[in-house]
Amino acid sequence: MTPRPATEHMTHQRGGFLLGLIIGLLVGLAIALGVALYVNKMQLPFVNKLPQRTAEQETAEAQRNQNWNPNAPLAGRPVNVPKPPELPTPVASSAVPPPPGVILPPPEPLAPPPPVALPSNYFVQAGAFGRLEEADQQRARLAMMDLQARVLEADQSGRTIYRVRLGPMDKKSAESTKTRLELEGIDASLIKQN
Repeated sequence: MTPRPATEHMTHQRGGFLLGLIIGLLVGLAIALGVALYVNKMQLPFVNKLPQRTAEQETAEAQRNQNWNPNAPLAGRPVNVPKPPELPTPVASSAVPPPPGVILPPPEPLAPPPPVALPSNYFVQAGAFGRLEEADQQRARLAMMDLQARVLEADQSGRTIYRVRLGPMDKKSAESTKTRLELEGIDASLIKQN
């Protein structure tokens, strides 16, 4: 066998690198385009879960809710502070009074009542919604902030509303949670429940 000249070997390879580079770039571009189209057709979590509504449904909903505020009953509610427990009244004993001239020791003073522990009955309401899907989205948003909330269904003026609430907790925790939500742009209310 005779070795081939180097020039003959080079002629078989001419254009291979440049052609491979161009084909590789085109295939990569096609794959990237396919992935981009696929991702854009998918729904984003917590954003596009609501079913699409028609313009007539939106108009009817807007007319029903024109002057309706689901948080209105909470605005004027006074905060109830628990009354301290009453001290027991001393019971008159049926003992025989001492004879005259005998001095009795003074009665034992009553022990002070135990401190009243305020119950954890404060809630933070992170919104009230007319649709369950909206309340679930708010609850999911709070879950992303590591806050566990519940959706409570209530009837207000013949309409069903869905309240998103955190708690129960003590007053200090409730106030700090409310402040945190307001810093995140969530309109929150402090609720005291008996």
